[in-house]
Amino acid sequence: MATEVRVKTIVLPGGKIEISTPELIPGKHATVVVTIEDNEPDDQRHVIDILAALPGHQIFHNIEEVDAYMREERDSWEG
Repeated sequence: MATEVRVKTIVLPGGKIEISTPELIPGKHATVVVTIEDNEPDDQRHVIDILAALPGHQIFHNIEEVDAYMREERDSWEG
C-alpha cells in the first residue's frame, strides 16, 4: 500500500529541496512531485463568504419577521 506524505518546504540555493520526515523509510522507493507556489497572496474567497455576499441570501432580517412569517403560514393551513 502506498503512503502519501505532504511536506511544505523552501527551495534551497541551487534548486535543491530537502525532505526529512519519519514516514520516509530508508531503502524504499519514492516518487517526488513538486508544486511550485506563486508568491502572490491568495485572494480567493471562501465559498461561505461568497454565498453570504449574494443578494437575497437572507429572507428575514430579525426574529420578529420569522415569527410573523410562521404565524401567516400556520394561519394559511388552518384557513
